[in-house]
Amino acid sequence: MVVYYKGAKSIAGPLLILKRIPGAAYDEVVSIRDGSGGERHGRVTALDEERTVIEVFEGTGGMAPERTKTSFTGLPASLPLSRSLLGRTMNGAGTPVDGLGAIPADGVRDINGEPINPVSRTYPQNCIVTGISSIDVLMTLIRGQKLPIFSGSGMSHNELAVQIARQARIKDDDGAGFCIVFAAMGIKRDVADYFRRSFEEAGVVGRTVTFLNLSSDPIVERILTPRCALTAAEYLAYEENMHVLVIMTDMTSYAEALREISSLKGEIPGRKGFPGYLYSDLASLYERAGIVKGSAGSVTQLPILTMPGDDITHPIPDLTAYITEGQIVLDRALETAGVYPPCSALMSLSRLMKDGIGEGYTREDHAAISAQAFACCAKVAEAKSLASVIGEEELSDQDKKYLEFGRQFERRFLTQGTDERRSIEESLDILWDVVSILPRESLSRIEDKILDKYYRG
Repeated sequence: MVVYYKGAKSIAGPLLILKRIPGAAYDEVVSIRDGSGGERHGRVTALDEERTVIEVFEGTGGMAPERTKTSFTGLPASLPLSRSLLGRTMNGAGTPVDGLGAIPADGVRDINGEPINPVSRTYPQNCIVTGISSIDVLMTLIRGQKLPIFSGSGMSHNELAVQIARQARIKDDDGAGFCIVFAAMGIKRDVADYFRRSFEEAGVVGRTVTFLNLSSDPIVERILTPRCALTAAEYLAYEENMHVLVIMTDMTSYAEALREISSLKGEIPGRKGFPGYLYSDLASLYERAGIVKGSAGSVTQLPILTMPGDDITHPIPDLTAYITEGQIVLDRALETAGVYPPCSALMSLSRLMKDGIGEGYTREDHAAISAQAFACCAKVAEAKSLASVIGEEELSDQDKKYLEFGRQFERRFLTQGTDERRSIEESLDILWDVVSILPRESLSRIEDKILDKYYRG
């Protein structure tokens, strides 16, 4: 028998606040009759001695507290799962919106996931090739890694996300057993259409699972979107033995939704008004990447966030950097100069790339030439700073060489088309061409045997 609790104490934004319901559990799914013949759904998001707070997935518009009837299912929010997820498009709550009907389910899982026992993790190795020179060579994405992209408002992160989704492959197998889970949060309708159209034109719909939460959708749905996406990714990785790359954009929209709901619940705010549990909440998402012993699959995360005011010390990028294994930073100055993708070499890093590059993984010269490129970029920054004081004409011949290296590095190595896919070998060869502008004796981070084989001077 289904028990309904009639009425509510109040409504605040997307929250329905009831008196304390005995037996109600945190994250429990509820069914709500809104008094006008409709049925809505929600989940318990806060409990105390006096109240039970419910986030309503469809929003509370048109609801009157005294006319609601609420029943508790005793179950957590869940997602139906099967290999049929591939090629499908869903809203942020996991409901299909592509007109193809319900997804045949082989099982159902709690979207909140389960913590991975650290002892059961396998150390990430082997890279995922994105076809983008700056990422593949300088900040290599390793299978099982979580590597965020820090961008700014109005920059080309959407184009970069689509290009990665279109071009990414695992290094040792040409696309077999590899798929993309793409989750977009708080986006405008034209951006959602851009994502759909790009995937269709590239012919990658069949290997992509898409979750789209629009800016006009209920804010509660934005909280569910990354959890639904990661639940789908875990199923495909650990049950279907696939290598899954999860692209989530924009995590700033997610964090701001979390802040709004926290404020409505009356929680004490932390830095810049975000809840004090923002770190642990983000960690509950990012730590769902990895490789588990006994499974042939893996979950790799590429979350994208826009830094408010381009401030890398803002709580969202700051906490993200603590949790994840490096970052790819998009530089507004490079974007203004027409460089795409505008990846900043000196501000970006991948902490796990050292274990997934080199002989047996990419190419024997990869580690050496990438280290040398970082060193040269630092010299370019010094030469530019000096030139701004004394003028470029007064620089030494060596500094002028570094400035020329910097120009060629941006024009030939960093810059590539939005539909241009380069192999790692092609990217490394281009970088050698650029580095060879400099005298051999200045390349102190590369061994002689590698210089003998690859130096172009």
